[in-house]
Amino acid sequence: MQIILLEQVVNLGRLGDLVNVKEGYARNFLIPQGKAQRATKENLAEFEQKRSELEAQQAKILSDAQAKLGKVDGVSIEIPQKAGVDGRLFGSVTHFDIADALNAQGHEINKNQIQMPTGPIKQIGETSVSVSLHADVVATITVTVTAEQ
Repeated sequence: MQIILLEQVVNLGRLGDLVNVKEGYARNFLIPQGKAQRATKENLAEFEQKRSELEAQQAKILSDAQAKLGKVDGVSIEIPQKAGVDGRLFGSVTHFDIADALNAQGHEINKNQIQMPTGPIKQIGETSVSVSLHADVVATITVTVTAEQ
């Protein structure tokens, strides 16, 4: 299915690109979330009329993400967890825990923005975690997991 992207989508394209994707991806994810619309003649004409408005909206989102980058980048958070004597956690620290800790510090971060490519943290210690504020803006934070007393 050919679609028009209404915003930048990671690993797919930028605003205004015509891309071919599987029908399920378009129907179930991109179109309902307002990230794309079907590439028909009417939709192409409508998109060209709204293009400058959409570009301005995306520029504002990008500038907001860059402003948030200055506040979030380099932040350290400490998360206490129950652990054994060998330093292994009885559970794990996931993106939910990290987002909660960041929100407690006053940063508005959604759990979906936390990127943990190696999976949940299962050891005591420091770990660097990426926070994707925008497709082009990624902050790095330090998560320190300590043993709960």
